[in-house]
Amino acid sequence: MATHSQIIGSGFVTGEHCITNEKMCQMVDTSDAWIRERTGIEQRYMVEHGTTTTDLALRASQKAIADAGIKQDDIDYVVFATMTPDYYFPGCGGLLVRKLGLRRSVPALDIRQQCTGFLFGLQTCDALLKSGMAKTILLVGAEVHSVFFPWPKHQWEFLFGRSDVPPTKEEHEWSSQFRDRAVLFGDAAGAVILRSGTEEGRGIIDSKLFSDGDSFEDLYVPTGGAAQRPYMSHEALDAAQLIPVMNGKSVFRRAVTLMPQAIAAICDANKLSLDDIALVLPHQANLRINLMIQKVLGLPDDRIFNNIQRYGNTTAATLPIAYDECVKSGRIKQGDLVCFVGLGAGFHWGAVLYRQ
Repeated sequence: MATHSQIIGSGFVTGEHCITNEKMCQMVDTSDAWIRERTGIEQRYMVEHGTTTTDLALRASQKAIADAGIKQDDIDYVVFATMTPDYYFPGCGGLLVRKLGLRRSVPALDIRQQCTGFLFGLQTCDALLKSGMAKTILLVGAEVHSVFFPWPKHQWEFLFGRSDVPPTKEEHEWSSQFRDRAVLFGDAAGAVILRSGTEEGRGIIDSKLFSDGDSFEDLYVPTGGAAQRPYMSHEALDAAQLIPVMNGKSVFRRAVTLMPQAIAAICDANKLSLDDIALVLPHQANLRINLMIQKVLGLPDDRIFNNIQRYGNTTAATLPIAYDECVKSGRIKQGDLVCFVGLGAGFHWGAVLYRQ
């Protein structure tokens, strides 16, 4: 009997502060209409000072563990996807093992596939479970994007509603050069528990993942790595080179082309048609991207899910958040065939088929 790797529990959390578009307009030169038209976002969440990526991951993991009805000590492998780790090194996986209080012998793997981190994580977990190297895996996607923006403390205090003093004209103008990215990202974490299934046909059916380093400069962070000497400098910080560089038009073209191709490829490989898929869960980078993908695929509204309006782009956390919301709301029912799909910096892209 063929069995598959099954998600037996899920959960997610967001940053502590809900930041509306109206509030962002006081930080950068933009408007609610401008943000909604270009991204679909209405609000996003940001963490309190001192909250780290692994802090969010811990909270999401505890929810997933409770949802799965297992003990923490049942977990024998951790896979952690993020592009905003607590430290340059070590990775977040080992830190999460410590914060959860797991056995010190539990291995933890950190992966860096940005917006496709959860997709690559699902494939990795599937391989670990099928090989017998793990029995119960915690897979986490977590991000604290707000660290990208080097606003001084008094600006954060204003953003969080603890100060009535807005940014100065000079501060507002400086921040406005990054408005397309400042309004886009949110802080959040999503987690799932995976085990080898006992019910035939349910679980991860297949994954088709791809990577191509061409044109990586269309979406990357220019500093903070070994490509520079030193990897961090005062000049780089002053030039805001820790803020991601993004060629929005290029990313849009890649996403609306490669994501439908990935869905077609995985359907063809499994002798399925698009009609067999009950729900497409796309990465939540931009609502315009997902609406175009929906149009290309000819999907009705009830067969594709979007929640970027409420959370913004949370990178590796978007797909586990979407999955958890759909399962808990009944949007995904037992027996439904779900297709996770995404594209992220690298570039990496692909699709995973999952039978609930």
